[in-house]
Amino acid sequence: MEKFRKLGIIEPILKSIQEQNFEKPSEIQEKSIPLILEGKDVIAEASTGSGKTLAFASVIIKEAERGKGIQALILTPTRELAEQVSNALQRFSKHKHLETTAVYGGVPINPQMRDLRAADIVVGTPGRILDHVSRRTISFRDVKILVLDEADRMLDMGFKDDVERIIKECPSKRQTLLFSATISDDIARLAGKYMHKPVEVSAEAYVDPSKLTQVYYDIEDYNKFSLLVHFLKHEKADLVMVFCNTQRNTDFIADNLKEAGIDALAIHGGHAQQKRTRTLEKFHSKHASVLVCTDVAARGLDIKGVSHIYNYDAPRDIKDYIHRIGRTARAGKEGKVINIIASRDYENFQRVMHNDEFKIKRGETPQIERIMARFKEPRAGGFGRGFNRGDRGFSGQGRRFERGFSRGREQYSREGRYRENDSHSRPYRERENRAEGYRPRREFGHGGNNFRRRSEGSGEHRENRPYQRRDDSRRSEHGSENRTGRFHSRDDRYGGNRRFKRSRNFGGRR
Repeated sequence: MEKFRKLGIIEPILKSIQEQNFEKPSEIQEKSIPLILEGKDVIAEASTGSGKTLAFASVIIKEAERGKGIQALILTPTRELAEQVSNALQRFSKHKHLETTAVYGGVPINPQMRDLRAADIVVGTPGRILDHVSRRTISFRDVKILVLDEADRMLDMGFKDDVERIIKECPSKRQTLLFSATISDDIARLAGKYMHKPVEVSAEAYVDPSKLTQVYYDIEDYNKFSLLVHFLKHEKADLVMVFCNTQRNTDFIADNLKEAGIDALAIHGGHAQQKRTRTLEKFHSKHASVLVCTDVAARGLDIKGVSHIYNYDAPRDIKDYIHRIGRTARAGKEGKVINIIASRDYENFQRVMHNDEFKIKRGETPQIERIMARFKEPRAGGFGRGFNRGDRGFSGQGRRFERGFSRGREQYSREGRYRENDSHSRPYRERENRAEGYRPRREFGHGGNNFRRRSEGSGEHRENRPYQRRDDSRRSEHGSENRTGRFHSRDDRYGGNRRFKRSRNFGGRR
């Protein structure tokens, strides 16, 4: 505790540190806290889990006063990180009784509007912060300290313009703190534009390279999922994270792992915030040992006890690979990274292999049991409503789906090879669709394809009826045209018998 006190941390925070059983300051805390408490702008290069939250909390809690408006603003790239930082600040400010509010999308905005009236500290994502700015439900006129947490991630996610708009809303006389895992040219330009004589500090990687094992397995596409199941069942592991590149593939892997008897959870940006929060709580509490995720979980989140990382999809960027493997081999513990590489991963994985920083060995593929993975077939409401085990499902002999409904998902093609439609050309997809009984038909006014397919057993065709062009003076049963010859409807993406708004010129049906 004396080491924390020597850094200049005030007594209310020291009490919270003692209650949380912190033993000694981390490297980034020792280097940055004295500078931050002096009021200097600081650029800190530090990875997730290195203790940077306490670094900026030390000055925020010291300077903030109860009931004096929003005096500190912390920007984060993701909702989960905003919630995580907010909870940490609440714990550290426990004995000073400051009000901390987390502001992010995916949840109702009205409760946030109410909480902002009494907030002393705000932690939020750029999109929702700007939403409150446009509604005039948040004011930054009293902000003394601005923190950009995981700044590189925010820029990678396309928040650069949003971040700059928010910075301009804050008073020019303020202290600005920037924390980032990497200091890129974009980060340097942002700091040069909005920070005043910043001091740069950095900490060594929190991951211990000597305790990290990296290996890759080159395997056929159709055996990729089987190899993943084999490792999850035979490797001794604590908590496991399986990374995929797309939301659809994440759901696909998690669903099929459950079918294979493995307790897996899925998390990605397409899930509602409440579901994402519950998923992380279950994973933290070890109610489930496997988390299948996109790169939304690769940065920012402090998840302890991860022993294995599986890259089911090779990351598109070297930085993503660095952040993925940074989830394990932390705080002196051993970790293992397993890359499952198939033909569609070669291009992405070559970028990783050409980097001399990574020592990745090739592993010998073990004998595995063949497991067939299946997609959930959509009902009328969309994807993901349960397996259809009838004749519309997976065909074992042909090792393919009889209906090529899923664009952008992995599926078995007619040749029995495991493919991903994202890599298909349009002519290839259309050949596949024609082989499956589809016939592409152009829809009026849109350029999208409206497919008709054979109904089972009848030999007849069912089809969604596209719009037909009519004379300007005639009304169709689907709606009415205006003088430009275009149909107007509540939603002209669909055919069928719809009711339309009354036309000013032709008096269409309501």
